[in-house]
Amino acid sequence: MKSIDNIVSKLRNAERIDSQEALLLWQKAPLWLLSEIAVEAKLRVSGEKVYYNRNFHIEPTNICLFECQFCSYRRKAGQDGAWDYSMEQVLDIVRSRRDSGATEIHIVGGVNPKYDLYYYAEMIKAIKAIMPQVAVKAFTAVELNWMISRANLSLEQGLKLLKEAGMESIPGGGAEIFAPHIRTKICPQKCSAEEWLALHRVAHNMGIDSNATMLYGHIEGIEERIDHLMRIRELQDATGGFNAFIPLKFRAANNSLSYLGETSITDDLRTLALSRLILDNVPHIKAYWVMYGKTTTELALAFGADDIDGTIEDSTKIYSMAGASDTRPVMRIDDIERMCSAAGFVAVERDTHYNEVNYGKKE
Repeated sequence: MKSIDNIVSKLRNAERIDSQEALLLWQKAPLWLLSEIAVEAKLRVSGEKVYYNRNFHIEPTNICLFECQFCSYRRKAGQDGAWDYSMEQVLDIVRSRRDSGATEIHIVGGVNPKYDLYYYAEMIKAIKAIMPQVAVKAFTAVELNWMISRANLSLEQGLKLLKEAGMESIPGGGAEIFAPHIRTKICPQKCSAEEWLALHRVAHNMGIDSNATMLYGHIEGIEERIDHLMRIRELQDATGGFNAFIPLKFRAANNSLSYLGETSITDDLRTLALSRLILDNVPHIKAYWVMYGKTTTELALAFGADDIDGTIEDSTKIYSMAGASDTRPVMRIDDIERMCSAAGFVAVERDTHYNEVNYGKKE
C-alpha cells in the first residue's frame, strides 16, 4: 500500500491520483496537510485569484413532479409554499435588475409539467431582449432531460433550440450522487447518472459549457463521493467542458432526511480539498457561499476553493428553505473583497465563462 508521503509527493508534482489513493488521503491525511496541498494545487491553477460574478437567480416555479428525499424546495401545485411565476412575472424580475450590472442570470426550478421546452426557449428569448448583455445559465440536466424527452427531440436538437434562444451555459445541479444504490434511494425519479453525464457530454461537444456538482453529507459514504468525483474527471478528460465543480452540502431542514443531521465543518473542508486534488482537470472549485454560509466559505479558500459564486441579490430560496443561515442571501462586492483579502487572496470579477471583468479596478 502506498504511504501518505508517496501520495502527497505525487500531488506536489501535479501527478494524478487514483481512487484508492484518494481514499487513503481522506482517511489518513491530517486536515492541515490537506489544506496545504489543496492550496498548492489551487495556486497552480489560479494563483492568488478568487473569482466571483455579479449574478441573480430566477426560480420560475418550485412545483415539481419528482419527490427527492433531500429536497426542502419542492411543492405540489396548490400546496402551501408553492409558487408558479407567469412569464410576465419572470420578465418583471429581469426588468427590475436591468441596471444591476449583472453579467449572468441563473435559471433553475422544479420540473413542472405545465411548461415545456418551447415555453422555456421563449422565456430565454424574452429575457435576452431585456438584458442582451447577460449570459443565461439555465436548467439542470434533470430539467433538460425531462423537457427534451417530452418534446420527442434528441439531446442535440433540444439543446440546439435553447442555445439558439440564448442559453450559453448549464448549471451543475441534479448530479446529487452518481452511485446507483444511493441515487435510487434519494432521488429515484430523476434521470440516471449516465443520463446526467450524457447530457453534459452533448452540451460540451456543442460548445455549451457547464458546471458539475455533488450533493454530499446524507446517506452516501466517502467511497461514493470519490466515485462521483472520478466520473466527473473522466468526462472532463473527454470534453474539457466543465468550468467549475461545486460540492453541495446537504442541508437537513424541512425534508425527509432531516433525521440525518448535517456534516461537520471539518468534513466540508476535507471534501473541498479532496475535490481540488482529484479534479486536476477542472479549472475551478466553487465554495457556494449561499449553501456554506460566509464564515465557512472564507475557510474554504484555505482548502483549494478559488470561486465563491456571486452577489446573488436575494434571488434564491433553495438553500434558505433547507436551513441555510442566510435566509435572504446577498453579498456585496466590498464584502467579497474583504473576505478574499482576509484569506490572503485577491477577489477577481469574472463572467459566466471565467473571462475576467475589470481585473485590478475598483468600482
